[in-house]
Amino acid sequence: MTDFNIREIQQGRGRVCDEILHSLPLWFGIESAIRQYVTDVETMPTFVANSGDRSIGFASLNLHNEWTAEVHVMAIHPEFHRHGIGRKLITVSENYLRERGYKFLSVKTISASSQSKEYEITRGFYFAMGFRPVEEFRTLWGEANPCLLMIKAL
Repeated sequence: MTDFNIREIQQGRGRVCDEILHSLPLWFGIESAIRQYVTDVETMPTFVANSGDRSIGFASLNLHNEWTAEVHVMAIHPEFHRHGIGRKLITVSENYLRERGYKFLSVKTISASSQSKEYEITRGFYFAMGFRPVEEFRTLWGEANPCLLMIKAL
């Protein structure tokens, strides 16, 4: 098991996002989408998992309204999958949101109709974290990337 700590960062969010998303081409293989995430996270609450002085994972939250936030993007460097980092990032994010009065946390991911093995793992993770499917949007991200909206009560 990897020793790591998680902290909220105010600066360098885009750099961390860029570095980690580029390590995951099976999940984040569209360069224009990575560029958009890098821009987006600069203004979002972002939590980073570090092992020593290396960033190994992160989660950025989109605060939609006074009740609902979204995991806008979350990624763990592939060397550190299955070490509890994603679970801890979600837990820290949930605590942050509860302290501020949020009631729901959502996430969008690729739906089962894509038949992606990688995103089957991702959906399983979110399901294990208590998220439940709400709706599939087959064209939100283009027909090749059907979107599944999942949500959980905080």
